[in-house]
Amino acid sequence: MTTTQRSEPSETADERTMLEGWLDYHRETLALKCERLTDAQLRTASVEPSTLSLMGLVRHLAECERGWFRKVLMADDPGPIYYSDEDPDGEFRLSEADTWEEAHTTWRAEIEIARRNAAAFGLDDLSKGRSRFSGKQFNLRWIYTHMIEEYARHNGHADLIRERIDGATGD
Repeated sequence: MTTTQRSEPSETADERTMLEGWLDYHRETLALKCERLTDAQLRTASVEPSTLSLMGLVRHLAECERGWFRKVLMADDPGPIYYSDEDPDGEFRLSEADTWEEAHTTWRAEIEIARRNAAAFGLDDLSKGRSRFSGKQFNLRWIYTHMIEEYARHNGHADLIRERIDGATGD
């Protein structure tokens, strides 16, 4: 497993650069929380009865990247990766067959697609698609802000899960 490089965004960047920088910072924070762990450790649930695990968080955030930057932003609906109508929390239900290699590769691929799709929009441009929950359109600024919030919240979960697994703490 490679060592993740993370740096804080510039304190003087323009708005878009700062939003993209903070989103990337939080993406890399999650990657750091998952480094140097086995597949079994990455599948370890936080505490019963929860199914929340580091691998599940990575799979969940792959779904979020796909949902916001493909389905909502671009009106491109390739369908869910891990969940279904029958199992809306499927990304958190892991088996021995689920691997870090697959989850990490899928997550990184969705991040790259998100970057390409976002590059075609200005911060004030409205999405081509709509939220599956509210039916609303969003500008790119809102999507960036929401994704930063989504990662920040789940990185807090990741901190606690990682500490439970091997005692590692950090920011």
